[in-house]
Amino acid sequence: QVQLVESGGGLVQAGGPLRLSCAASGRTFSSYAMGWFRQSPGREREFVAAISRSGTNTYYADSVKGRFTISRDNAKSTVYLQMNILKPEDTAVYYCAAKVSLSSRTYFVDGYDYWGQGTQVTVSS
Repeated sequence: QVQLVESGGGLVQAGGPLRLSCAASGRTFSSYAMGWFRQSPGREREFVAAISRSGTNTYYADSVKGRFTISRDNAKSTVYLQMNILKPEDTAVYYCAAKVSLSSRTYFVDGYDYWGQGTQVTVSS
């Protein structure tokens, strides 16, 4: 079992930065890939970014590529999402998730086994 706790959400002006953190406990952190997803009212949860177990490989949605950076610190059992040049359309609840299987789908909700409770990010125009 893995427990995930996000933090760092809040209200920020458009164009500004924000960094989200997700602390994991339970299993060995380096044994699973990590992802960030987001969900805004009336919309399905969507993929934002993912990172491999070692941190060597990263993946991004087109909408955030070049603005967001995912990273991880396996010694601290934490994954981060650095968000720059934020836009009002980035407003959503952001969730981190853990993926146990190498063969499960990286870009989709059903590829992940454990989820945090989410943290709200609001970008004002």
